[in-house]
Amino acid sequence: MHIVLIGAPGAGKGTQAVTMADDLKLTHVASGDMFRSAIQRATPRGLEAKAYMDRGELVPDDLTVAMVMERLSEPDVANGTILDGFPRTVAQAQALDQALQANGSKVERAIYLQVPDEELLRRLSGRWLCRVCQTSYHEVFKPPRVQGKCDREGGELYQREDDTLETAKRRLQVYFDQTMPVIDYYRQQGVLDKVDGSKEIGEVRKSINEVVRRHQGRV
Repeated sequence: MHIVLIGAPGAGKGTQAVTMADDLKLTHVASGDMFRSAIQRATPRGLEAKAYMDRGELVPDDLTVAMVMERLSEPDVANGTILDGFPRTVAQAQALDQALQANGSKVERAIYLQVPDEELLRRLSGRWLCRVCQTSYHEVFKPPRVQGKCDREGGELYQREDDTLETAKRRLQVYFDQTMPVIDYYRQQGVLDKVDGSKEIGEVRKSINEVVRRHQGRV
């Protein structure tokens, strides 16, 4: 079984994908994790991807597809995947379909986490990091005890460039311009489901599980 989890930055795809993979005994494949690993290791693809990510832009299709297809060829994905952050364009979705069809499989469900724009901006633009230990805080969801200071180290908190309000707005605009057509692509294929991603994490997880069970014929 291959399930695509779709949602704007800040929709909670990563959080839900981890629990989905555990619930369904599938492999969580996150394009963002692959990019961050490549950036940390300073690989040529990683450095190329970083330039786009720092500007709040999507990594080009050819670079993204190459990295994901390589991952899908590994043995641990044989039973299926939860695809998180991929595909983000119709070209990527088509490349994914071709790769899966070559192995006799397909995308069985595409689940779209819908979250209002205002909530997305609130989630995206409130994160701060400690300069010393990199502990993450959030103005709304996890504020520090003392404004601007890390609870653990007392270090100064700072915002990464891709966590500012301006970058958050750009990221959402890029998403709606380039990724929303993917939703139409999967709707036309008859595999799209929508889930309210603005609810509490547990509620969203419950809704996702209900969608999966329904299409597995268990409800």
